[in-house]
Amino acid sequence: MADPRVSILIVAYKSRAHLPRLFDCLDAQTCRDFETILIDNASPGGTDPDVATQARATQFVANATNTGFAAANNQAANLASGQWIICLNPDAFPEPEWLEALLAATERYRDVTAFGSTQILDEDPTLLDGAGDVYHAFGIPFRGGYRKPWLSDLADGQTFSPCAAASMWRADIFVQLGGYEESYFCYCEDVDLGFRHRLAGGQAIQVKEAQVRHMGSASSGRLSEFAVYHGTRNRLWTFIRNMPGALFWLLLLPHLAATLLLWAHTAWRGAGPVYGKGLADGLKGWGRAWQARKAIQAKRKVNLLNLARQFAWSPLSLLKRAIVLRQITRP
Repeated sequence: MADPRVSILIVAYKSRAHLPRLFDCLDAQTCRDFETILIDNASPGGTDPDVATQARATQFVANATNTGFAAANNQAANLASGQWIICLNPDAFPEPEWLEALLAATERYRDVTAFGSTQILDEDPTLLDGAGDVYHAFGIPFRGGYRKPWLSDLADGQTFSPCAAASMWRADIFVQLGGYEESYFCYCEDVDLGFRHRLAGGQAIQVKEAQVRHMGSASSGRLSEFAVYHGTRNRLWTFIRNMPGALFWLLLLPHLAATLLLWAHTAWRGAGPVYGKGLADGLKGWGRAWQARKAIQAKRKVNLLNLARQFAWSPLSLLKRAIVLRQITRP
């Protein structure tokens, strides 16, 4: 039997309630040329996939320990046989033509090796959950258009990086880039991968017609201590590892200032101490991040000006969580 064109990677943690709906959505896809690889990341008893759900996956692996979102996706990618791999969250529910739209985009943009989906807020489908990951020049990533009205004139465009909730990568490029950074455990791993992809000269396209309904933070909670800690720590590491050359020194003070302002905002929302712990542990890991930086920057192919054009620069874009999609270019 020929290998499938696409391998869909699903990393589950306490996701039993969402997986039947997800597999129903996959069964309804107009394109059927895919396999599914389901990794359960040591969910507590009663929250792991039931036997019937396990049987719906092409491959099912139950991890003995929770290795983290990043490592489990890399594990699934190593089991994949498709030319393309898709990272799909258990709480991201694709519309029937989602996969067909992603594969059609690979024909329109043949030189592109990463694609993102239009994420619609599941609880209110008049709102977006996100239209690609934006990276602000001050080193603050955010999901563009989060909880903003879903505009009918939204078109395909370059996103800084595709959100891992429903992202598609050419499998060989994912492997060449080293996959997700496993020390992150989870949060910001998709932006870090997208940044490395950009540094290597890659381009990511946000595909309008590839639509998923996304709940978001179904396992961890939006402002949980877990999310705040990992988001804070990993955001700092992403800046250290990836921001190249003169841009690093130019933007270091703005990055630190933005980090402190976010700390104040998070403290106002009641999560100041855990934010401080995430920042402290991020600083403790500075040396390891700097060593990784040397290897990452040695492979950089894009020039600084072209990279800088992919950042959001306006403070308003950050405050408003604006959609930032650039014009699609040809090499």
